Amino acid sequence: MPKGYVIARAVVTNASQWAVYAAEATKAIQQYGGKPLVRGGQMSVAEGEGRARNVVIEFESLDAAKAYAYSPEYAAARKLREGAGHIDIVCVEGA
Repeated sequence: MPKGYVIARAVVTNASQWAVYAAEATKAIQQYGGKPLVRGGQMSVAEGEGRARNVVIEFESLDAAKAYAYSPEYAAARKLREGAGHIDIVCVEGA
């Protein structure tokens, strides 16, 4: 079965508030069996619009990735992020 991934691209405008969100999101990631593959770090924009913060989290399946992304635990974390930046998040099935 293909793996599932949560891919996020973000612009952080309030780093301290974002850190609170990230700590709670990490708890939800662990609860749903996610494995962060990319979380911040150095980057280079090869084409298009780059974002300062990029995250890729691997899950056992697309269903598991969606279970995390739509979970009440992640929803609680997401509320902590309000006003701390802008983010795009997608759930994707691996090849």
